[in-house]
Amino acid sequence: MKLVHIFGDGAVGKMTVGQELAKITELKLFHNHMTIEPVIELLGQYNGKVTSDLRDIYFNAFAETDQYGMIFTFMWAFNIPSEWEALAKVNEIFERKGAQIYYVELVATDEARYQRNATENRLTHKASKRDTEASNQRMKQMSEKYRCVSHDGEITFENYIKIDNTHLAPEVVAQQIKETFEL
Repeated sequence: MKLVHIFGDGAVGKMTVGQELAKITELKLFHNHMTIEPVIELLGQYNGKVTSDLRDIYFNAFAETDQYGMIFTFMWAFNIPSEWEALAKVNEIFERKGAQIYYVELVATDEARYQRNATENRLTHKASKRDTEASNQRMKQMSEKYRCVSHDGEITFENYIKIDNTHLAPEVVAQQIKETFEL
C-alpha cells in the first residue's frame, strides 16, 4: 500500500493535483475538505477534534483494505509541533501495514493562490470557500499565523519532493509525482 501526502498552503492546488494523480494511478483521493465540509454543514462551524476523529476512522479503515493506496491532502503548519505529531500518527497507521509513504509539498505565489481560491472546481468541492471574499480573508489570516511552506532542509523524509506549481497545470504536476515515485 502507498500513502501520498500532498500538502501546502491554502489554494495552492492540493486537491486539484490530487484529483489528477488519482486519474492516472490506482490511488484513491482523500482531500482534507471531505471531512471539513460535513462537519461545518452539521455543526455550523469548523471543529478540529471532530474532523480529526473522522479522519482517523477513515485512515484506520482504509489501511485495512487491499487498495493500492491513498492520496491525502492537507495544510501543514510547520511552526506548530502538534501538526508534526498528527502526521506521525497518520503515518503510523499505514506503516503498521507496511505502506510506503511519499511527501509532496506544493508551493505557489500568493497571486496564483488567490486566483485559484475562486476556481469552479474548488468552489464545487468546498462549500466553505464559496464566499470568496471571506475565504480570501481567512487565507490571509492563516498565512500570518501559520507557516505552511517548509524551510530548505526542514523536511528530511526520504520520499519527498517540493514542486512550485505556480505556472504548471495540475496534470503536469500529477505526472511528475507519478514518475518521481513510480506510482
